[in-house]
Amino acid sequence: MDLKSLLAHEIKAQLLPDWSENVLWDLIETPKHSHLGDLAFPCFQLAKVYKKSPVQIANEWSVTFTSPLFTKVEAVGPYLNIHFNRAKAGKEIVSDILGKGKDYGTQTFGEKKTIVLDMSSPNIAKPFSMGHLRSTVIGNAIATIAEKCGYSTEKINYIGDWGTQFGKLIVAFKKWGDPEKVKENPIAELFVLYKRFHEEAELDPGLENEGRRAFKLLEDGDEEVTELWKWFKDESLQAFKTIYSLLGVKFDSYNGEAFFNDKMDEIVTLLQEHQLLEESQGAQVVRMDEGNLPPCLIKKSDGATLYATRDLAAALYRKRQYHFDEALYIVGQEQTIHFKQVMTVLKKLGYDWADDMKHIPFGLYLKDGKKMSTRKGRVILLEEVLQEAITMAEENITLKNPGLENAPSVARDVGVGAVIFHDLKNDRLNDIEFSLDHMLTFEGETGPYIQYTYARAQSLLRKAGETYSLKFDGLDDAESWEVVKQLRLFPEIIEKAWQHYAPSVIAKYLIDTSQSFNRYYGKTKIISEDPQKKSRLALVQAVGIVLAEGLRLLGINSPSEM
Repeated sequence: MDLKSLLAHEIKAQLLPDWSENVLWDLIETPKHSHLGDLAFPCFQLAKVYKKSPVQIANEWSVTFTSPLFTKVEAVGPYLNIHFNRAKAGKEIVSDILGKGKDYGTQTFGEKKTIVLDMSSPNIAKPFSMGHLRSTVIGNAIATIAEKCGYSTEKINYIGDWGTQFGKLIVAFKKWGDPEKVKENPIAELFVLYKRFHEEAELDPGLENEGRRAFKLLEDGDEEVTELWKWFKDESLQAFKTIYSLLGVKFDSYNGEAFFNDKMDEIVTLLQEHQLLEESQGAQVVRMDEGNLPPCLIKKSDGATLYATRDLAAALYRKRQYHFDEALYIVGQEQTIHFKQVMTVLKKLGYDWADDMKHIPFGLYLKDGKKMSTRKGRVILLEEVLQEAITMAEENITLKNPGLENAPSVARDVGVGAVIFHDLKNDRLNDIEFSLDHMLTFEGETGPYIQYTYARAQSLLRKAGETYSLKFDGLDDAESWEVVKQLRLFPEIIEKAWQHYAPSVIAKYLIDTSQSFNRYYGKTKIISEDPQKKSRLALVQAVGIVLAEGLRLLGINSPSEM
């Protein structure tokens, strides 16, 4: 039981028997400065009930409110501030962590409801760039946090395998492609062709029309262009799966845009039946003037479908297939208007479950202050960044721990973890300027720092020969108490991270917890023969449990040695 739950229980038992413990829990605050107490209960909302000022209520309660768990209760203005008995309260908290292990912090409010996540979604025949990292790791972390909160998840990689760009790529391949080069290095060679198409199109605008015609042939099932498209797709997916394996990310579905080709006619028919389609400059659109949104394009003037058409078909399919309670689209914030249009169209069709669809936007990775662009060749390849991070991690490990047996495996965990954590510690709505130096720094507020803190905790337990059945009988020093208070926040942090779809909440918490433990480690001789040794080691074990579980929620491994 955490401190807030302990306090809520005591307030209900002694002061407010008619109040719900959950309501009291929500009202309890943590003072900004530890000398003001461990927790505080604001009395503002009681003024009308008792017809007294909040200050007077706090003063009166500070005299009558007592418990063996408290060392001091004092009124500070309208707040009732509580100082806990460190040994007794700490025993409750740490014993709870040790008893639950990796299940500490697990929530049940998800009630096995289904969350569908649309995430990652790279385009085939293009390199997997840093631009796709955010959707992948943010989506993966949100899914893992959802599962920790009791939800069931379905992770969908909505591969970009359809659209005019494939007509352009087919034209480029036919004009300049070398089949042998493509077979030898498909992604890199197709990327070269894609860039060349746009360079040539600036000189010859007619190429754009050729690209559109080639895509129409693809939509119509032309055998030659379909075979090329399938080849591009198969090679791309193979390359992508290598990167997903490095990141430790798995999907429940790879149904991309092309999967919905035979499902779009139903959407068009439904829109016609509801008299929502209008012609605009030869195209078919759904107007949404009432929402101050631009018209949603359903079909181009040449009859080709658009991104919105496929997203509408995908939403309808997913609702029928998964019966989702919530559908999350982890897609960059530049797509905000698009998702508003899609959800508005679904509402116009009478699908109220569109309210359960949410766009989870995020900022961009920038290069020299500009958006990365495969079309202009301004791109940084994720696989290269990951491999460089692993190499740097291995060099670092070789210097610090040359005898480490599983160094390559640890280096992969540390290198990949550095890249993932660098992304997730940032608020997802912020843009991030790409800097390899910052990403791969292993000191300070980084993934490797947290992994190293975890490894240090495991090393202490190994040296003491105490890794199982530890018991926490209580500690009352200030340094250990700060660690205990930090650990008790973990369940709250998980709930907050889910409520805001914000993995950064957990990342920042892990930094604070690591710093708190390292201060404790720096001031306390943990392995010393005295009656409190086992309690100190039990606290170390509790720290390890929380750090490992927090990293897992972010999609990062925790090596026990570094």
